[in-house]
Amino acid sequence: MPTNRKDDRLWGGRFDREPNARFDTFQRSFSFDRRLLPYEIAVDRAWAKALVPIDIITAAELNQLLAALDAIEQRAQSDPTWLEKFGADAEDVHHFVERELVRALGDLGHKLHTGRSRNELIATDFRLFVIDAVAAIQQALKTLLNAFLVQAKANLSVPMAGMTHMQHAQPILLSHFLLAHAEAFLRDVTRLHSAAVSADACPMGSGALAGNSFAIDRNAIAKELGFSCITANSLDAVGDRDFALDYLFALTGIATHLSRLAEDFVLFASQEFSYVILPDEYSTGSSLMPQKKNPDVWELIRGRSGRITAALFSLLTTLKGLPTSYQRDLQEDKEALFAAHDQVADMLAVAAGAIAATKFNADRLRAAAANPALLATEAADYLVRKGIPFRQAHDLVGKVLREAEKRNVSWTALPLDVLKTISPAFDSDLSACLTLDAALASKKVPGGTAPDSVSAAIADLQARLNQKASTTGAKS
Repeated sequence: MPTNRKDDRLWGGRFDREPNARFDTFQRSFSFDRRLLPYEIAVDRAWAKALVPIDIITAAELNQLLAALDAIEQRAQSDPTWLEKFGADAEDVHHFVERELVRALGDLGHKLHTGRSRNELIATDFRLFVIDAVAAIQQALKTLLNAFLVQAKANLSVPMAGMTHMQHAQPILLSHFLLAHAEAFLRDVTRLHSAAVSADACPMGSGALAGNSFAIDRNAIAKELGFSCITANSLDAVGDRDFALDYLFALTGIATHLSRLAEDFVLFASQEFSYVILPDEYSTGSSLMPQKKNPDVWELIRGRSGRITAALFSLLTTLKGLPTSYQRDLQEDKEALFAAHDQVADMLAVAAGAIAATKFNADRLRAAAANPALLATEAADYLVRKGIPFRQAHDLVGKVLREAEKRNVSWTALPLDVLKTISPAFDSDLSACLTLDAALASKKVPGGTAPDSVSAAIADLQARLNQKASTTGAKS
């Protein structure tokens, strides 16, 4: 079929002249919105069924339309090159499907568009895509969370030096560190669910902006497509992309959490830390230096997170100046979101694989956690239990540390008589508090790093994962 045939377009009757060739190419979107073809066909099926009760088409014509739609879907699935060969001159996914229906059915193909607009079609297709995309990313998050869970169980007895301000602070369990990252990704699961709920309203029946003139049963269409409700206002429905913003915000949160995870593992893989042993299958080497083993998986995740943030800001920028209703600017809502979805899916997959394959250097982690400097807070807590106000106890332990520095010894090696010159509250029972195991065991509050608390947190994560699995993709 020749390109730019006026009678093939969905809008050509008003125009005398063909569009400028450069502009015609510029304004087409089939190259990326063809991804919505399964949703377009689902919407077409639902719309065709809704046209029967209002006497636009007959039951026999419905069967013809459904068969033709099935044929389009089956051919697209069996021959991906078909879309490239025969869709090259389609304006968009809606034009492509209608054109194929007309080729197969003649004027009956034209009847399907009765009372509807591409404005509501694309809003509906896009919402359906986001709902499915959420379910896919939730599943990818579950795989990553399971990797954390397995590592947390396997390393429950391994301590490490917890840090604030990138300085060693207090001893914690490695499992506690892993579960901290898991908590962030669990919040992402919740945000994703909110994005799916945001998308869960059917715009069909909104027309171009004013609604439908044919008494179409909007609720029946929504039910057919799996939506829990219809949109409340036709003018808002065709221009609303908040659901896309919600999804991109959720993806940006995931990318941010992945980037922070990546930063930790890049540091931990360095010789200065040597906390982790990089898995060969998720690392690369140097083209020059034979000894190098680089944490490329984490560096690429950290770098790629910028693309996801950019996608969110791209859509925000597109939307911020739009007047009410549909504007053609909204064609720009999909490419960045599709790319962000694909990239986050890849990032989650390789992160889950890398976490599962990583080995932890338990001896190095334990040695860092056993640094006596990390027990200074335990000494302050000891004095508090002796009745000294914490601020004074904090100051006294600081004096102990200064005295040890002057003597060039570890503060835990100072004799008791020296400690008593700083505070008579120090006694022989202090040494029992100044062990790694005692420091860990003392943090036994829920959410703390004591072994029993972390074991409970592991069990809780398992239970929450099981619960998330039962509700993934659910609508409310």
